[in-house]
Amino acid sequence: MQKEVKQGKCILIGAGDLTVSELKKGEGDFCIALDGGIGYCDFLQVEPDLIIGDFDSVTEEESKAIERIEKAFPEKVVRLKPEKDDTDMLYALKYALNLGFTDFRLYAATGGRLDHSFANVQCLLWLKNRGAKGYLMDGNGMIFVIKDESVKFQKNMEGTLSLFSLGEVAKGVTIRGMKYPLEEYEITNDFPIGISNEFLGREAEVSVKDGALVCMIRFE
Repeated sequence: MQKEVKQGKCILIGAGDLTVSELKKGEGDFCIALDGGIGYCDFLQVEPDLIIGDFDSVTEEESKAIERIEKAFPEKVVRLKPEKDDTDMLYALKYALNLGFTDFRLYAATGGRLDHSFANVQCLLWLKNRGAKGYLMDGNGMIFVIKDESVKFQKNMEGTLSLFSLGEVAKGVTIRGMKYPLEEYEITNDFPIGISNEFLGREAEVSVKDGALVCMIRFE
């Protein structure tokens, strides 16, 4: 039997640097706090529906808070072993995808440890390969993956856009409506030709025919 696709978003709060001061949880949204991310929930005034992690990065106060929640609502806490193949983030994405969510927002998922930041970017590609979409949210922008597709941007977009190839090469890259256009270009992973393009106050489009690009947008 095919599982029901959830209409709401899955919001994940990591243990990296928090770059937003507020977070709105809409009707149908599902919030997961990852490991030390539980410490951000009070500040953001959002109650997690689930807490997942090996809890190797929590403070003593956060650990006690998790224990209290687990005692009252054991179904809300998933404890993972530190020795595992999946990161806490990837495990949570798999869990939520299995629940039927296909739209993901990742907060506090950069900064801190560089290896975890890079792993979270790879998680965006993991979602894309499974028909879901994920956005790594930053207070000044966002990161997502474009793969074998075209993405359009409205004319009110402001700021800069950077593209980086996730594989050895991304073929047929076209950029239109921006300061630095490209047409059927090959972007490789050893030359940052796609960095710091600029929106011009008109509709823009980025497309790639064969390959995956990390798209980083920084708002003005």
